[in-house]
Amino acid sequence: CPETQECRLHTVGLFTSLSVLKSGMQCVKLPISVRVEINLLLLAVTGLALVTRLYGIHFPRAVVFDEVYYGQFLSLYMKQVFFIDESGPPFGHMVLALGAYLGGFDGNFVWNRIGAEYTSNVPVWSLRVIPALAGSFCIPLAYLLVVELGYSHFSALGACMLLLMENSLIVQSRFMLLESVLIFFLLLAVLSYLHFHKARNSSFRWFWLMICGVSCACGIGVKYMGMFTYFLLLGLTAVHTWQLIGDRTLSYVIVVQVLVRFLALVVLPVIMYIGFFYVHLTLLYRSGPHDQMMSSAFQASLEGGLARITQGQPLDVALGSQVTLRTVSSKPVPCWLHSHKVNYPIRYENGRGSSHQQQVTCYPFKDVNNWWIIKDPGRHTLVVSSPPRPVRHGDIIQLLHGMTSRYLNTHDVAAPMSPHSQEVSGYIDFNVSMPAQNLWRVDIVNRESDREIWKTILSEVRLVHVNTSAVLKLSGASLPEWGFKQLEVVGDKIYKGYQQSGMWNVEEHRYGRSQEQKERELELKSPTHSDIKRNLTFMAKFLELQHFWPADIILCAHICMLFSFLRSPAQRKAFGVVILAVLCSVYVSYHNLSPLTYGQPALSSDELAALRWRESWDILLRKR
Repeated sequence: CPETQECRLHTVGLFTSLSVLKSGMQCVKLPISVRVEINLLLLAVTGLALVTRLYGIHFPRAVVFDEVYYGQFLSLYMKQVFFIDESGPPFGHMVLALGAYLGGFDGNFVWNRIGAEYTSNVPVWSLRVIPALAGSFCIPLAYLLVVELGYSHFSALGACMLLLMENSLIVQSRFMLLESVLIFFLLLAVLSYLHFHKARNSSFRWFWLMICGVSCACGIGVKYMGMFTYFLLLGLTAVHTWQLIGDRTLSYVIVVQVLVRFLALVVLPVIMYIGFFYVHLTLLYRSGPHDQMMSSAFQASLEGGLARITQGQPLDVALGSQVTLRTVSSKPVPCWLHSHKVNYPIRYENGRGSSHQQQVTCYPFKDVNNWWIIKDPGRHTLVVSSPPRPVRHGDIIQLLHGMTSRYLNTHDVAAPMSPHSQEVSGYIDFNVSMPAQNLWRVDIVNRESDREIWKTILSEVRLVHVNTSAVLKLSGASLPEWGFKQLEVVGDKIYKGYQQSGMWNVEEHRYGRSQEQKERELELKSPTHSDIKRNLTFMAKFLELQHFWPADIILCAHICMLFSFLRSPAQRKAFGVVILAVLCSVYVSYHNLSPLTYGQPALSSDELAALRWRESWDILLRKR
């Protein structure tokens, strides 16, 4: 019957499964055991490193050295306020910020001077623990690195003792600094590459190559000095890969070998480097103190600050628009095209004469005198028509100063501080045979078509004088007292190529509605209106940010090399005595200077003076 047949099939399946299980159990030897090898010497060295670096890191409970510098960035991270550090990428700051975040730091502390006492809300231990851990793990990494280079465990122990008792390395590991973090990642990168290179027949070797790439990216992300170690490893990889290409036995897999090396040591670090900035910009979305170093488009993408003013302004610049023009260049400082009711002096200090017309400068602060009106040369109206007539690439315009009604003008008169360039002025008709030359051609540099519309914030514009072909440019020179120390603007007739000092973008923008001067002045002093929201892409922000960018181990390596050349037992014993003497002197130095390293025990003035080995150590003494 069908039921009986089904039962037989189930019985056969059960016996088959049992037979497979029995054969599998025969292959497994019971009991199952795991053998673990522990290097007790390495474990002891790691423990000593943790003790020397972590002991008493909460002391002193005051700002020490560059903690005043890095602490400011921590507070900005905690408050998610944008900043930029020109000394390096953001990954190192994010590592320190992780400790602050885990410790519950709220960012409320004024980092204004070295020696300032930390308040109760500052988790000192959490701020300093990550650099201390990184400095501690540098010691076992150095041990493994010396062993991986082919030297004995005794030599590795000697290298560790030199690093372990080096007071300067201890000090920089015990405070909120980045040097220990940088050294940790660089040692890990070198060690990982050596593991990869020597493990030729192990499938696990590719893991070490990935660790090498990650460590290189992290090292560069902490400080750009990590590039030196990265280039060293790339050079070693190139040499080893070239040797690999010559091996005919690997001809079928050579492409894969090269590709994996390229992905691990080039593509992966680049992706991680970009990722550091992505996280940085994602976290810091609020306007901050460093906004003015960035372009108008960058500033407008941040919450608050300029974004609060410009968000939703009319996008298309039209005839009759009221605008502020900001130079694209941030050197020497970001500034806006500006004019005021003061004329150039008739004669300068060096005896040269001027046009005595109204001064036009570049002013590094927001001011009502930064407003200009885009005017159609063929019409007298100063308001935007309905519908608006947009300004396009190649159009001829006039720029009228909003508060003084003077036209932007340049002529064949030498500029005050740059006599090789033309003076730029607000034209005043003195009836002295000096006609107005106030026509300017709009040249949109980053245009996508020949009739592109001038866009607020987004367009980089070159203003070319029609009569003389001079380009409106920031010279970078500061005017004397008669120019209120503001920056000089000139007409450059020999302007060539792409120069940010000759590029301008509209930052604040409104459509003018008032024809009369008095009404227009009131309009210029009122806030701008919001209509459209704009965002800057991450890659645009990333590219803009890119405009801003140990001896004991060497000694130990030389000692190890010298030791390898000693052949006779007597020579080796003598050299061993020398090594012992060196290690003893290192310990004495470590012991004597430990009060300076750990800040305790307290020293009397005489005891502190006794530590003065050189005249430059007077910095340790503070007379009361």
